[in-house]
Amino acid sequence: MLTLKGKDIYLRALEPEDLDFVHAIENHESVWEISNTQTPYSRFLIKQYLENAHKDIFEVKQLRLVISNYNDIALGMIDLFDFDFKNSRAGVGILIKETSERQKGVGNEALGLLIKYCNTHLNLHQLYCNISEDNQASLNLFSKHGFEIIGLKKDWNLVNGSYKNEYLLQRIN
Repeated sequence: MLTLKGKDIYLRALEPEDLDFVHAIENHESVWEISNTQTPYSRFLIKQYLENAHKDIFEVKQLRLVISNYNDIALGMIDLFDFDFKNSRAGVGILIKETSERQKGVGNEALGLLIKYCNTHLNLHQLYCNISEDNQASLNLFSKHGFEIIGLKKDWNLVNGSYKNEYLLQRIN
């Protein structure tokens, strides 16, 4: 099992026991904008996903890790997606499930651990992320870790009947 340890949290691989946690996140409408989700996911589909979560990033082109505290409470998830070995890059996404756990440094520590993992184990040249123009907390978080805004995608996402702009951020080693 992959374990990346920090001061207050660690990142770990998904486990079958994470079914309820992942199901709750994927079906919470407040995060659908971030994940670009349109419909709920069944427990059956998430169980199938978890059964295949052990597959190698080189095969499935993504890696999803659970952000956990040292009391073994799952706080959120952090993802690498669109993994491109040839061009040495990947996208990054992060979500802290409970709003009460946000703005406490959990995301900051998790992103730092993931960047270190990408540099040390995957030898990635660049990471990128997509952040809604009005998501100041995420813009601050990623900027703190060396991500720079390189573009604005106008009217990119339709959210509750209105189009929203989205920034593209990039971090090059």
